[in-house]
Amino acid sequence: MLFCAQFASAVTYNKGTEEPLKVDGKETQIAEGDSTSNVQTHPLSWYLNPQNIKAQLDTLQQEVPLTYNSYVQSYIDAYTSTRYRHHLEKMLGLAQYYFPIYEKVFTETDVPQEIKYLSIIESALNPHAVSRVGATGPWQFMFTTAKAYNLDINNYIDERKDPYAATYAAAAYLKDAYQTFGDWQLAIASYNCGKGNVERAIRRSGLTNPDFWSIRKYLPQETRNYVPAYIAMTYVLLNSPVFGLSPQAGTAFINEAGTDAILIDKFVSLASVAEALHISMDALAALNPAYKKSIINGTPEEPKRLIVPAVEKASYASLYAVLNNNTPSGGTKPQVLTAANTENQPVYHRVKKGESLGSIANKYRVEIQDLKVWNKLSRNMIVPGQRLIVASGQKEVKQAPAIRYATYRVKRGDTLSGIAQKYKGVTVSSLKAMNNLRGTAIKPGMTLRVNKL
Repeated sequence: MLFCAQFASAVTYNKGTEEPLKVDGKETQIAEGDSTSNVQTHPLSWYLNPQNIKAQLDTLQQEVPLTYNSYVQSYIDAYTSTRYRHHLEKMLGLAQYYFPIYEKVFTETDVPQEIKYLSIIESALNPHAVSRVGATGPWQFMFTTAKAYNLDINNYIDERKDPYAATYAAAAYLKDAYQTFGDWQLAIASYNCGKGNVERAIRRSGLTNPDFWSIRKYLPQETRNYVPAYIAMTYVLLNSPVFGLSPQAGTAFINEAGTDAILIDKFVSLASVAEALHISMDALAALNPAYKKSIINGTPEEPKRLIVPAVEKASYASLYAVLNNNTPSGGTKPQVLTAANTENQPVYHRVKKGESLGSIANKYRVEIQDLKVWNKLSRNMIVPGQRLIVASGQKEVKQAPAIRYATYRVKRGDTLSGIAQKYKGVTVSSLKAMNNLRGTAIKPGMTLRVNKL
């Protein structure tokens, strides 16, 4: 999680002034003749005029503020250049599949729908995207953050790559951040750099009721550009017909008939499912990117989600037969390096010349983060001859879930009773007890802990 992809790194600034200078070192512009839309109500130049952009952003704004300023303008200039046309048309094509998933999850979790555009900034809608620091999936979760938000990561699955599971986790993070800061732009900023960095920026600003723009100069450089990039992406894609942008065709796994979700409570291979449905393995794998070994490792206690193209009646019988076969592809249950088959003994690997932590992790089907924990490594650096534990030999014990807390940042006019009414089962007394308050007096800017039922 928390990394700014290619779309948020295009703009450079004059040193010392932070005034927008160029895009990727070049002046960029879009000619009026670039538009091929038949639905626009104004000339293309109208949509590129700063005064009209501001008016348009005001009109498009829903829950998340779509502020207009020179930083946002710089990204609009970048995204409407011919340099980005191919990328944005690819995004529009992929969005036909991913955005309905995001919209469903955000509706269920009461997160603003327009935040779906943030995933483009994060990963360019690529479930297999991995950042330079290991953030993974369409919502770019780091290992530790993913675990904190209950994403499953093991030898068989990495739910950071699952568009459904990862979006639920992203929604939970953003809601927690919004409850902390009371501002969607600050919540989005914290998604990039973490709540701690935003809180430190607020403290440095000395403001009691800050917004993103008032603390922007105190945030990491990448985060300063993150919110402007998000606003610009929202503006351009909502006006995509005006800019002559059309969804790129040829996304193999998008089926006009839609998809079905099936819960699997046993081991099933994707290959056997693909054969039963008479579809390519690549198309099925694209719908189920989280499965590392192309095997669904469901159990009755923890069934796993399988996404398939909408099933025709003729395929029901063969699909039913596959889903009720207890072993993948008619074979035996695959073996992996776990405590069960290593007799509780750790497994070691001697590092060879040219090997990296990533290549070793792939060889043994484990996570880089696991290797670092098992071997007490603070960095990814390893040297030839070094002996590494590649299977811990320790059974993973599931702990009872810890009590989860929400945080709420007090705004002007708030009272304890008013805040308590926002949360099911929360009372003034419980708020006072959890925050060591003797009376009911609270001040704007305070952060309160709220027990989440």
